[in-house]
Amino acid sequence: MRFLCLHGKGTSATIFKSQTASFRAKLNNSFTFEFVDGFLPSPAAAGIDLFYPPPYYSFWNTFAIPDVRKAHAWLRDLLARDGPYDGVMCFSQGCSLIASFCLYHQVETPDEPLPFKTAIFICGGAPIQALEDLGIEISQEARDVDNKSARALAEQASTDAILKSGLDRWQNNHGALSGSEGRLDPSNVFGLDFTKMPSHLRIKIPTVHVYGKNDPRCPASLQLSHFSDPRLTKTYDHGGGHEVPRKVEVSERIAQLIEWSTVAARVA
Repeated sequence: MRFLCLHGKGTSATIFKSQTASFRAKLNNSFTFEFVDGFLPSPAAAGIDLFYPPPYYSFWNTFAIPDVRKAHAWLRDLLARDGPYDGVMCFSQGCSLIASFCLYHQVETPDEPLPFKTAIFICGGAPIQALEDLGIEISQEARDVDNKSARALAEQASTDAILKSGLDRWQNNHGALSGSEGRLDPSNVFGLDFTKMPSHLRIKIPTVHVYGKNDPRCPASLQLSHFSDPRLTKTYDHGGGHEVPRKVEVSERIAQLIEWSTVAARVA
């Protein structure tokens, strides 16, 4: 199984490769992972330069729809040139790219299969701006949650927060999630009403959604999980923040979920 791997904003292929090494080591050699840099040079993500040297890249610098669609065109060219890939694995902004790519695909080319069979999303969601462009009603609550969580991430991921508090900097301000297994009341998933969502706006391949209950951007991860067919998706709370924890039990579980996704993709 060949996976395309897309990193978060202000990081790089090399950084994402390092971040995922612990769980990839638990998969057999039938799994291969190809890490690709974003096409835009970028400042470092908050706090990342404490741990990794430049260069850093992104897929867009603003959430303006022309910038998002430019990234979709870049991805489409990459898939045509270097594919086929069996799956994609992504973190943060990489998730935003893949999620929005999938949803636009469902609107624009609904009769064509996606160019990959499964997706692993780690700490990321679909951009509110893209959802609105696709005709989805965005409530004020959803906008407020999105803005508040983005500000909280910038604060908690900052160099000052890392040096002052370390891992204790991650705080969940979005209510109790324990035991939900990522499935919330579909009529109000942090302001999005999935009972009114058009049926064609679904990601129709097997997906895995790894999130951290203490990640300020956890709401976006859980919203994205509800765009997936519940029969073809798994969610997992790694218990941390906006990161890929390297604990043994977390690494083992993520590896198991990747294995599940590939089996599900063969029978879906």
